[in-house]
Amino acid sequence: MDAQQLAQVEALCETLYTGIPAKFDGSSEPITRNDAQQRLLSLQTDAKFIPQCQYILDNSKSQYACLVASNSLIELITIHWNSFTVPQRIDIRNYVLGYLANNGPNLQDYLVLSLIKLVCRITKLGWFDDSTHRELADDVQKFLQATVEHCILGLKILNQLVDELNIPTSGRTLTQHRKTSVSFRDVCLFKVFQLGLTSLKQLQSGTINTEPLKKSVMGEQALSLAVRCLNFDFIGTNPDESTEDVGTIQAPTSWRPILSDSSTTDLLFYFYANTEPPQSSKAMEAIILLSSVRRSLFPSDKDRAAFLGRLINGIREMLSKRTGLQHQDNYHQFCRLLGRLKANYQLSELVKAEGYLEWLELAASFTVQSIQNWQYSTNSIHYLLALWARLVAAVPYVRPETGARGHVSHLEKQVLLVAETYIESMLGSVESVILSEGGLDDPLDDDGSLKEQLDRLPVICRFQYGPIANMILTKFDPLMTQYRDIVSAIGNNSTSAAPPDVQTRVAIVEGQLTWLTYMVGAIVGGHSWSSAHMSEGQETIDASLSRRVLQLSQGMDYRLTGSNGVSRSTPELEQAMLYYFQNFRRVYMFMWDQMSTSNSDSGEHLTVVGMMTAKLDSGGPSTKQKVYQRMFEHLGMGEHTAVANLIVTKMGNNLKYWPEDQDLIGKTLDLLHDMAQGYSSSKLLLTLETVQFLARHHTEEHFPFLGIPGNARHRTTFHSTLTRLLLSPNGEEKLGLTFEQFMEPIVNKMTQLGNLSPTDLRQEQCRIALIGVFRDLRGITASLHNRKTYGALFEVLHPNQLPLLAKVADVWHDQTDVIISLLRFLNEFCHNKANRVNFDQSSPNGILLFRCTSEVVCAYGSRLLSMPALSSNDPEIYKKRYKGLALALGVLNSALGGNYVCFGVFELYNDRALDSALDVALRMALTVPLDDVNAYPKLSKAYYSFIEILFRSHRRTAFALDTTVFMQIMATVHDGLQSSDASISAFCANTIDHMASYYFNNRSKDKIEMQYLTKHLAAQPNLFSSLTATLFNLLLYGPPQNHWAVMRPMLSLMLASEQSFTQYKDHLLSTQSPENQAKLEEALNKLLADVSRSLDNANRDRFTQKLTAFRVSARSFLTL
Repeated sequence: MDAQQLAQVEALCETLYTGIPAKFDGSSEPITRNDAQQRLLSLQTDAKFIPQCQYILDNSKSQYACLVASNSLIELITIHWNSFTVPQRIDIRNYVLGYLANNGPNLQDYLVLSLIKLVCRITKLGWFDDSTHRELADDVQKFLQATVEHCILGLKILNQLVDELNIPTSGRTLTQHRKTSVSFRDVCLFKVFQLGLTSLKQLQSGTINTEPLKKSVMGEQALSLAVRCLNFDFIGTNPDESTEDVGTIQAPTSWRPILSDSSTTDLLFYFYANTEPPQSSKAMEAIILLSSVRRSLFPSDKDRAAFLGRLINGIREMLSKRTGLQHQDNYHQFCRLLGRLKANYQLSELVKAEGYLEWLELAASFTVQSIQNWQYSTNSIHYLLALWARLVAAVPYVRPETGARGHVSHLEKQVLLVAETYIESMLGSVESVILSEGGLDDPLDDDGSLKEQLDRLPVICRFQYGPIANMILTKFDPLMTQYRDIVSAIGNNSTSAAPPDVQTRVAIVEGQLTWLTYMVGAIVGGHSWSSAHMSEGQETIDASLSRRVLQLSQGMDYRLTGSNGVSRSTPELEQAMLYYFQNFRRVYMFMWDQMSTSNSDSGEHLTVVGMMTAKLDSGGPSTKQKVYQRMFEHLGMGEHTAVANLIVTKMGNNLKYWPEDQDLIGKTLDLLHDMAQGYSSSKLLLTLETVQFLARHHTEEHFPFLGIPGNARHRTTFHSTLTRLLLSPNGEEKLGLTFEQFMEPIVNKMTQLGNLSPTDLRQEQCRIALIGVFRDLRGITASLHNRKTYGALFEVLHPNQLPLLAKVADVWHDQTDVIISLLRFLNEFCHNKANRVNFDQSSPNGILLFRCTSEVVCAYGSRLLSMPALSSNDPEIYKKRYKGLALALGVLNSALGGNYVCFGVFELYNDRALDSALDVALRMALTVPLDDVNAYPKLSKAYYSFIEILFRSHRRTAFALDTTVFMQIMATVHDGLQSSDASISAFCANTIDHMASYYFNNRSKDKIEMQYLTKHLAAQPNLFSSLTATLFNLLLYGPPQNHWAVMRPMLSLMLASEQSFTQYKDHLLSTQSPENQAKLEEALNKLLADVSRSLDNANRDRFTQKLTAFRVSARSFLTL
C-alpha cells in the first residue's frame, strides 16, 4: 500500500462513517456509503491484507481509517488464526500493545475500544500457545503505573479481557472456550480483580492527583472491572445475560481473603456513598454480587455471620441516611440488593445478625416510602416485594427463640404495614392517574411490572391472611356499594353518556375495583394444597374474598346483559376479572369429578378417578375434599357447578357483548381453552348450560365477534376449544349434540358459497364468509387427534364441500387474506399428525384427499404464475406473493410426506393429479430468486423441504428435469447447505444424500432415472466434487450447529464419486505446511480405516463417529 492508496482508503472510510459521497480521480460517479462498505469489507477477506492494515494504523491520520483497519484485523486474526506461526501472533500482539501505549491517550474511544478488543482476541486465541499471552495482566500493570490516561487505558484493557475470556467466540466450540476460560480463571482473573481494587484504593486515598473528570472515568472503569470479575462464569453454567436476577457467585476458595476482608466491603460502600452515578450504581452492583457469593466460601458460620453483619450495617446506614437514593440508577440497584439479600442468606442467619430488628424497620420504612411514591419506582417495587415474600416464606423454618427476641412479631407488624401501604397506594394511584389527564403512566398498563408484583403478593398476604383479607374487604365492600349506586343511576345508558363528574367517579371506582380484583385473584391463586397448609382454614378466607369478586362479576354481567351491551365496565376491569377466573380455575376447579363421585348415591356412574379415590378414601371424604367443600359452603353461591356456570356465563357474555375488543376476546378464549384442556374442568364444562349454548350456536348471529375481520384468528381458537370439548369422552352425549349437528352451520355456509357462480363468489360480501369458514375449519381440524375424529370430519366435507376449495383458490387467488386462510386450513387438513389420516385398506379417501390438495395447489399456482412478477425491491413482495407460495408448498409437502397415499396409482391409471401438482409446485419454486429464497425463513423451509421430498420420493420427476433447471435446483441446495438455520442445512444435506445414495446403489442398472442423472452429471462433471468440498469445509470450518446435518451425505458422496474425495484431499494437503501435511494424512487414514463400501446404517453410524473425531483432530492444527 502506498500514500495514494491510503488516501483512497481514508476517503472511503470518511464516506462510510459520515455519509458524505467520495469522488476519485478518473471516476465520474461519486462513491456511496454502500459502495464504500463493500470495498472496505474486502480488507477482511484474506490474511494477505494484514500488512495493509498495519500500514494504515502506522501512517493514517484518519481515526475512521484506523478503526476499519483494527476491525479488519480482528476478523482476519479470528478467521485465519491457524495461518500464523506463534512468533507472528506474539509480534502482532506486541505491535498493537505498543501502538496503544504510544498513541492510546490521543485516540477516540471507539478506536481505542476496537484496538483493545484486538489485543484481547489475540490473547484468547493464543492463550495456550505461549506464556507471553498469559502475561497480559502483568504487561497492563505498566499502563497502570504510568500517567492517569494510561491507567484508564489499562483498566479498559482489563475490562475487555475479562469479557473476551468470559463470552464464547463465534466459530469456537464450547469445549475450547471453557478450557481457555478455566485457565484464565485460575491463572489471571484474581490478579485482575486485585488490580481493580488497588486502583479504587488509590482513588480513595487520594494518591492519584488529577482533574475530577478523569478521576470519575478511572473510578467507573475500576468498578466495572470489579463487577465483571465477580460476574465471571466461574463454573461454566453459561448464565442467561438477559435476566437481572443474580445467581450464586461461585468464587474460588483462593479469593476468600479478599472477599471476606472487611476493607473490600467498606471500599465499595465508600464509593457508593461518595460518588455519583454511574460510579455509585456500579459500586452498588458490585455490592449485590459480593452479597451473592457462595455460602461455602466462608470457613465457618462465625465468618459468614461477620460478613452478613457488615452487609446489614452498610445497608442500615444507607437506609437511615438515604444515601444516594435520590438517583434513579442507585435506587433501582439498591432495591435489587434488598431483594437479593434474603435469597443468599437464611432467615435464621439474618435474625442473629446485630441490628436485625432496626434493619427490618428501616427496610419496611423504605418499602413503604417507595410504594407511596409508586410513580417513580414502578419497575423496582417487585424487588422489594420479593424481599418480604422471601422473609415470610422462611418463618416456619426458624425457631421463635432464635436470634433477636420477638423477631416474628416484628416481622408480622412490618408485613402488615407493607401490605396495607401497597393496597392503599395502588388504589390511590387510580385517582392520581385519572386526574393527571395523561401526565402519569398507569401502573395497570405495565403488564410486566404488574405480573411481577402480583406473583409475590400471595406469599406476603397469606402470612397475615386474616388481617390483610379484612383490610381488602373493608375497601371492597364500600366500593361495591358505590359502584352499585352509580350503575343504578346510569341505568342502561353508556358511561360516556353520563355527566363528566359521574364519568370520573365511575372511572375511579372501576379502577380501584380492578386493582382489588387483581389482588384477590393473585392471593386466591396462591392457595397451597400441600398437607402442611390445608388445615389452617385459609379456604374460608378465600371464600370471603371470592364471594365479593364473584358478586362483582354478577353485577357486571347483569349490567351488560340488561343494557344489551350498551352499559359496560372498563376493559381493564374485565381483564382483571379474567385474571381472577384463571387463578380460581387453577386452584378450585380440579376436583369436580371427585366431588361429583362422592356426592353420588349410586355407584354406577363412577369415573375411573372416582373409583380410585373411593378405594383410597373408603373411610370418608379426604382432607382435600373437606377443604373443597368448606370453601364452597362459605362462598355461599351454590355448589361448584353453579359457580363454574357463573364464570363460564360471564365469559360467554364477553364473547357476545365485547366483539370489538380483540385483546379481551383473546384472553376470554384463552381461559376457555385452558379450562377445556384440564381433565376435571373439561368434564365440568360439559355439564354447563352455557357451554351447551356455545356448542349449538357458534355463529355470528349469536356471537358478533365472529363477524369482525380483526377477530379472524380468534375464530380458530373458539372452534378448536368447542371441538375439543365435543369430542372428549361422552362429549356428544353430555352436550346433546352430534359432530354432524355441530358442523351444520359451517356446512350450510359452504353449500351456499359453493352454489354461487365464480362471479358471485368474488363479491366482497363473500370475503369475510370465506375467511370465517376456513378459520373455523382450521380450528376444528387442529383438535382432531385420532383416526375416528378425522374420519368424521372427512365424511362431512367429502364429496360435496371439498370442491369449493379449488374454486376459491382460482377465484380469490390475488387476495392474500382469503388465500392464506384457505391454505392454512388445507395445510392442517393434510397434516398427518399422530397418524390420524389413516383410512381403511380398501378406502380411496387418501387418494381423494390428495386430488383435492392437487386441485387447490394447481388452481392457485397456475394463477400465481400467470400474474406479472414483482420486483424484489417491492416491500410487500412477501405478503403479495411469497407468503401464499410458501404455504402452497407447505400444503403439498404435508400431502406428499403424509404417508397416506400410494402415489404409484396415479401413473398406473393415467391420473395427472400428482404430475400436475409437482409441475406447478416446481414452476412456482423456480420463479423465486435465490436471494429471496434465503431472505424469508418460512419460504426457505417450505422450498427446501419440497426439494428434499422430491429427491426422496419422486426422483423420476426430479431427474427428468432439463439439465439447466436441475443445476439451478442444485445451486440453491448448495447454497442452502451453508445456511445458519440447522433445519435448512439438514434438508439440503438429505437432498444430496438421496441423490448420491441413489447414484451409488443404481450406477450399474439401466433405469430411466439413472439415464437422466448421468446426463446431468455429464453436463456438470464437477457437481459431486463441489458438493464434497463444501461439505468438508463446513465440517472443518463451519458453525457447530451444522455438523450433524453435513455428516449425513458424506459417505454416500464419497462412495458415489471417490475421485471427488481424492481431489479434495489433495487440495487440502497442498494448502498445508509439510508438518501439517503429515498430521493431516494420518488423520485421513484414521477416518477411512474400517469403513466398508456400503450404505447400511451400521456403516453410516461408524463413519459419522469417525468424522467427529477427524474434525476435532484436524481443527487443532489446520490452517485456512
